[in-house]
Amino acid sequence: MIYAAAYALAGWPGVLVVGAAAIALAFGLFTFFLLRELSPTQTLLMVIVAVILLAPHMLARPHVLVLPLMVTWAAALVRCMDCRGPPPYWALPLLVVWANLHGSVVLALGLIGPAGLEALLCEERSEWPRVFLRWLPFTALAVAASCLTPYGPEPLLMPLTTLGLGPALGWIAEWRPQDFSHIGFFELLLLAGIFALSRGVTLPVVRALVVIGLLHFALAQIRNADLLAMLAPLYLAAPLGRKFGGPIGKDAAGSSRRLNLAALGVLIAVSGATLARDIRPAPAITPQAAIAEANLAAAGHVLNDYTFGGYLIFAGIPTFIDGRGELYGGAFINRYNRALALVDLGDFLRLLDEYSIGATLLAPGTPAIAMLDRLPQWQRVYSDDVAVVHKRRDIPQR
Repeated sequence: MIYAAAYALAGWPGVLVVGAAAIALAFGLFTFFLLRELSPTQTLLMVIVAVILLAPHMLARPHVLVLPLMVTWAAALVRCMDCRGPPPYWALPLLVVWANLHGSVVLALGLIGPAGLEALLCEERSEWPRVFLRWLPFTALAVAASCLTPYGPEPLLMPLTTLGLGPALGWIAEWRPQDFSHIGFFELLLLAGIFALSRGVTLPVVRALVVIGLLHFALAQIRNADLLAMLAPLYLAAPLGRKFGGPIGKDAAGSSRRLNLAALGVLIAVSGATLARDIRPAPAITPQAAIAEANLAAAGHVLNDYTFGGYLIFAGIPTFIDGRGELYGGAFINRYNRALALVDLGDFLRLLDEYSIGATLLAPGTPAIAMLDRLPQWQRVYSDDVAVVHKRRDIPQR
């Protein structure tokens, strides 16, 4: 809805500005929270690492809208851990907004556990019931706040549904594990972390478990490097500040203001440059010419390439598949990919008939294209460097 309003107001540049503003705000908050515990130099290093890790996923998609909420929520819980303070009830409204923007709100609930556990471990056993009763109402209210959506508690189950796709996740680039077949920034960061541990950097047990958990998620799926980039530094800040020296009074406050003003200036400059340009989605995922020239809107059911799903939705054409993997299920995604790769040729032919496919819209190089070229009941009606279109011969042509 936010992106739709931005598009209605200013077209694609408006969409890009909204996404850029959310990212800039997230990094401004991230910098502010780190400067409470670290020196400006240490903070700048953390921010640079986070930017590089997050860069591949800096897209105008719903997940970037929750980045400022995620950083603020995590920082509030970490602050409780640092100061041994009460749960941050003031932050609960953030979960209502988060739950209605993106299905990752279950992460917010998961971050309550480490805060409560560290609060327990910092007290004598005789005080554990008091600590438990302090965090129990907060946790219950957090769960309730996360359920305040038109779909009730269903968004809490979405990550489990997505991860439940199993082997089908391997077909989706951002859900694949990290690739160590060549040296990349993620591997260098991992090796630097191992080197730091060898130099005597130690962490409290709960924070070490949090960082290990975030590292596991980042190794298991490429897209979860975002979580490692934006959350791990918040949990590391206080221990690192105590070991290497933290902020220096007013100098740190002044540095914080300067860094945030610089970030605001960059945002204004980027927004102005964006609005002045003709911004459009990447051509590789925008088969606009193919849809228009082949009149796909009147072709009946269309078997589309996975990457074209978003644009078909935008064009008002029903998709065979798109990025909402949790709606299709692992079995369907596996079948689709195996069929288009001609791993199971017979099933590809059955797929065309079972779903009454009237046209196909596939990326060049898809193995199924060569098969369609040889089938007598199909004909190629359009092709360019973005997409290839085939139609059944009994479908009226333009």
